[in-house]
Amino acid sequence: MTNVNNAIELGLNEDEFNQIIKYLGRIPNITELGIFSAMWSEHCSYKSSRKWLKKLPTKEEWVIQGPGENAGIIDIGNGLAAVFKMESHNHPSFIEPYQGAATGVGGIMRDVFTMGARPVANMNCLRFGSPNHHKTKHLLSGVVSGIGGYGNCMGVPTIGGECTFDKGYNGNILVNAMTVGIVKKEKIFYAKAGTPGSKVVYVGAKTGRDGIHGASMASAAFDTDSESKRPTVQVGDPFTEKLLLEACLELMNTDCIIGIQDMGAAGLTSSSVEMAAKDNNGIKIDLDKIPVRETKMTPFEIMLSESQERMLMVIKPDSENKAKEIFNKWELDFSVIGEVTDSSKIVLYSNNKIVADIPLEPLANGLIYDRPYTANDKPLSIKLNTSFNWDDSLLKLLDNCDLCSREWIWQQYDHMVMGDTIGMPGGEAGIVRIHGTDKEALAITTDCTPRYCAANAMLGGKQAVVESFRNLCSVGAQPLAITDCLNFGNPEKPEVMGQIVNAINGISEACKELSMPVVAGNVSLYNETEGKSIPPTPQIGAVGIIKNIDNSIINNIENYENKDIIIIGETKGHLECSLFAKEICKEDGGEPPPVNLKSELIKGKFVLSLITDDKIIACKDLSDGGLAIALTEICVTNAIGCNIVNKHNININRWLFGEDQGRYILIVDKANTNSIIDKAIENNIYAENIGQLQNEYFEVNDGNNEIKKISIEKLSNIRNNWFKNYFST
Repeated sequence: MTNVNNAIELGLNEDEFNQIIKYLGRIPNITELGIFSAMWSEHCSYKSSRKWLKKLPTKEEWVIQGPGENAGIIDIGNGLAAVFKMESHNHPSFIEPYQGAATGVGGIMRDVFTMGARPVANMNCLRFGSPNHHKTKHLLSGVVSGIGGYGNCMGVPTIGGECTFDKGYNGNILVNAMTVGIVKKEKIFYAKAGTPGSKVVYVGAKTGRDGIHGASMASAAFDTDSESKRPTVQVGDPFTEKLLLEACLELMNTDCIIGIQDMGAAGLTSSSVEMAAKDNNGIKIDLDKIPVRETKMTPFEIMLSESQERMLMVIKPDSENKAKEIFNKWELDFSVIGEVTDSSKIVLYSNNKIVADIPLEPLANGLIYDRPYTANDKPLSIKLNTSFNWDDSLLKLLDNCDLCSREWIWQQYDHMVMGDTIGMPGGEAGIVRIHGTDKEALAITTDCTPRYCAANAMLGGKQAVVESFRNLCSVGAQPLAITDCLNFGNPEKPEVMGQIVNAINGISEACKELSMPVVAGNVSLYNETEGKSIPPTPQIGAVGIIKNIDNSIINNIENYENKDIIIIGETKGHLECSLFAKEICKEDGGEPPPVNLKSELIKGKFVLSLITDDKIIACKDLSDGGLAIALTEICVTNAIGCNIVNKHNININRWLFGEDQGRYILIVDKANTNSIIDKAIENNIYAENIGQLQNEYFEVNDGNNEIKKISIEKLSNIRNNWFKNYFST
């Protein structure tokens, strides 16, 4: 029998151990204790956040499946649905960057194809420590290689994402992976067990000892012994996953499957518990029938293993032979390991003896904690030096790890496989064509600004949603829904719990106003090392629909002649919490820029109408680095110049680098400029012609008739070479 020390070693506390005894009416054995520790971990139960997650809006008429399944599903018309979700693999990626990132990609793809969808696009959001930290190069190269290695082998394009650096992630990097798939609405599958007597089937790769304690490890803070946790990192095999994908989709075209669930966090434990509990059934499993690749594996090890590329299915009576034939063809393991019961319990057998007997209700429902929190979201305003030469500042910002080109990263990903990707990574959103339609496409983006969240978590959560909204509008997509990945520190600290509560409130408010429900998500807590938490990072992944790809915007500009530059949204020059403040003024903190949700919605709809009417050549929302960085990216990408004029009495650095929200840059034919501005004014939207495109130079008139210019070639060389220079030193 076990004792409280065993429970603590598995991540439980004394009170939780006593609750287990109360549920069972006895002391649990080690297998039962391990099952409770996994299902009651933060990673599986969301025990600190579940109370607050209920505040998120999850319904709209186009939502088919909200939170609670492997992934969210939205109706995209033509009898099709988009299936998507974002997941974290933070702790494993810090301990073993290649395998941690690779298995994160593999896991999120399984979540999507488990529901019957073929994955069509991957995204990833990466947060590393300071470039000067001794581990950053190793972690960066390992994570990027792992993402590319797995996604490329699967034949799924990685079409975009984020990568930023901050000393706050020195001891705990973030690797958030997102996958989007497409399925016919009548071919959607769910994690359900059906009726008692139905057979439970194990398919995929064999079970090994990799990943044991994975869910518990992902729910604990790091300490000086973190390196010893390497055994809890799973090992992935993308070639096996590719076979599993094709085998599952082939079986889904038959009439064999009742329910299907990925063996992800907590492996066989979570998949069996969740499937059986959804229909208020029970489940019994013969562990001797589990395909294993190592000898003398104990029931504890089999149930807690997080070996990759495995699925659990419940199939219809007399379907075993047909299902087995398909998996044998794909050279994958197939084993009938048990059946659904009416016991409302999970009962495990080994050597013809019961080795675990647990009621499902406490496992499936988990724990809900109402943790104390402090809502300290009132940062003090700071004064900044704005007397710097704007041209020197622009060069320094472009040579910064957060604003340089990410081409070094996305060149390692196959972003064109499947032949449906439109444009290149690095734009406002990734775009993939939708098969089975004439000209429709999905647009996908990921967004979060952790420095805003650190200053004001509610405003930061709100801003992450509105930036994803603007990114989708900028490419011509109607925003539909989001998935989130909420990355925070230790929720037992009231200040961290306050960040969680406030960020969720901000996300909720923005999603309601913009009609972008949350259909799936993930919470990753205890992201801290030796007591120091990461910056709060409520990552948002958003999906929108483009009805006609002929009107989509990928910011390709064929020539600079007769092209005006219009800014939508007023510039007040907000520099607090900006990258200019951080990198040029060397000042952290201050107040993030305010967000006006109603204004964001009006401007987004306006930009979408212009794109639909084919009035815009290029479009970019203004975010990190403000006007100067957005315009530089357009110019460098197209090897063209610009000439802009600060027509108002505003400091030139504030005008160029302020991060006021709700703004877009439009590149338009000169013949359309006046009508666009007139239409904006009719809609009470601020719009101004600030200049035009030209050849060779980025030229600025500061408003006092002092004109400076920098060659586009120089800007390009600086922006494009940061990663090359970083890895050469």
